[in-house]
Amino acid sequence: MTAAERAYAYMKERIIRGELAGGARLSEGQICAELELSRTPVHEAFLRLEAERLLTLSSRQGAVVTAIPPGEARDVLQMRAALERTAAARVVADRIDPGRIAAALRTPLGYQREALDSDDLNAYVVADCDFHGAVITLSGNRIAAHFYDLLRDRQLRLFHQVFTVGGLKPDEALDEHEDLARLLAGHDADGYLSVLDRHLARHQGVL
Repeated sequence: MTAAERAYAYMKERIIRGELAGGARLSEGQICAELELSRTPVHEAFLRLEAERLLTLSSRQGAVVTAIPPGEARDVLQMRAALERTAAARVVADRIDPGRIAAALRTPLGYQREALDSDDLNAYVVADCDFHGAVITLSGNRIAAHFYDLLRDRQLRLFHQVFTVGGLKPDEALDEHEDLARLLAGHDADGYLSVLDRHLARHQGVL
């Protein structure tokens, strides 16, 4: 990992976790001191984060963490719902082997349980995203998987808010994930979509 990549990963993770909230000001000098890096790689990281709309750079205010725009939660959840509903319907229509479905979803579910037991919210949120990504991957739709990956950072940031500021309980979300896994393996499309709609509505309701 280069120095610029290190600075980028460090700041991005803190923004996504909510440790650097929207509106927080950053200085290149501050990050240089924290990471013991020169200004050039840190400046490169700032530019990359600006391109991803996680930082706003200006000559007057310097670097400011970009707040989550009004309505973004709704937009992200709607797009995710569209991708996952289509993927689940395709998994059922193609009669994907139940054993294959169970195996694909077992890993992210296991990571969620471990994260819940160890009270590791960051690991839990990552596994949450991975679970839904695994459903889309199972469909074999590579374009849908690509678009899901594009939403990933926004989802992670939103989910941290859901489970901290919003107060959604991780154990309730995990219970719903286990229901989703069981219904998909049972090729119950209607049941899956019903639980998914409730699951996403719960997220929307606390944002």
